[in-house]
Amino acid sequence: MLKAVILIGGPQKGTRFRPLSFEVPKPLFPVAGVPMLQHHIEACAKVPNMKEILLIGFYQPNEELSRFLLNAQQEFKISIRYLQEYAALGTGGGIYHFRDQIVSGSPEAFFVLNADVCSAFPLAEMLSFQKEHGEPNSFVILGTTSNRKQSMNYGCIVENEETNEVLHYVEKPSTFVSDIINCGIYLFNPDIFQHIGTVFQKNQQDIEEPTNGWHRAEAIRLEQDIFTALAGQGKLYVYKTLSFWSQIKSAGSAIYASRLYLNQYHTTHPERLASNKEGGPRISGKVYLFPLSIQLGPNVSIGTGVTIGAGVRVRESIILHGATLQDHCCVLNSIVGWDSTIGKWARVEGTPSDPNPNDPYAKIDSETLFRDGKLTPSITILGCNVTIPSEVIILNSIVLPHKDLNRGFKNQIIL
Repeated sequence: MLKAVILIGGPQKGTRFRPLSFEVPKPLFPVAGVPMLQHHIEACAKVPNMKEILLIGFYQPNEELSRFLLNAQQEFKISIRYLQEYAALGTGGGIYHFRDQIVSGSPEAFFVLNADVCSAFPLAEMLSFQKEHGEPNSFVILGTTSNRKQSMNYGCIVENEETNEVLHYVEKPSTFVSDIINCGIYLFNPDIFQHIGTVFQKNQQDIEEPTNGWHRAEAIRLEQDIFTALAGQGKLYVYKTLSFWSQIKSAGSAIYASRLYLNQYHTTHPERLASNKEGGPRISGKVYLFPLSIQLGPNVSIGTGVTIGAGVRVRESIILHGATLQDHCCVLNSIVGWDSTIGKWARVEGTPSDPNPNDPYAKIDSETLFRDGKLTPSITILGCNVTIPSEVIILNSIVLPHKDLNRGFKNQIIL
């Protein structure tokens, strides 16, 4: 029997996703037409002998999350439960706090997945790898190859090239360590809780002040506190994937992740992709589209209830529920928020934050919002219920919800 745990974080973890995370929790933001979490759940449900999926985070339970869980259980025919942390406990502290729930039913192993990653999720391959490598009670990290410069933004893994054992692990080193990076997807067995428990007991001993000590002792990070100690002990192995992988830290990375998933839909969900039909929309490239008579693409995701006028051009963008794109407007490298309106002949354009296309190992950069006192050029984001007037240009800007603009903007945050 197997289980899966998805770490979904909490409200304070979605700050780089604002203003979109004002309206919907980041894990439920639609990427390639479905909530971000649904890609994880679908991959877990496909693994043979998977009995339960647990979501761990510190979001307050709400109607939107409850509705998503109910729909996912009905669609994938598997038990899915949400376990709420009382505070942010870290990637290790959360699973340790709910260890009794995880080991209930005596699973032989369980996956742990971070919600803010986009991946082909080679979970079955990780299971086979674990059986072929190392001891029966070993743990597996999913890894991929990055370039030298960007590797320092991730957890770096030094492996034994013959056995794939993790010999050394460093989280975000200041100098180059290895081009193999941690993907935030793990395969554990219940023995991992002994190692996390050792760190918890050490944290308790190190805390002198009793006030709030329990919380601080339970705040444990898998990467810095557990993997660093396990490396070189013959218990931790890395399975390197050649499939796509990316983080989803910001709204800009959501557009890139949408493109990766849309590419995957050709083999996994061809029915989700729109296609050219006589008298219907003209489609260019990969598009996730609810039935509409429009012209757009490539790499575009259109939500329900969207109205699009004649002569509209949309490329490399996500258009959310209820938006209106009036005649001849142009939307490039942007996210158009729920119920927003773009006027006739208006242009909404952003700067893509894609990895270097000439480097096969390049990853998407985690750009800071500001650089040298100026807004870093990135995708344009329109929050919920924003109105853009006709014949204006909005370039590389972030517009907060419920704004009615009367002119064009460039490289600005409109509060």
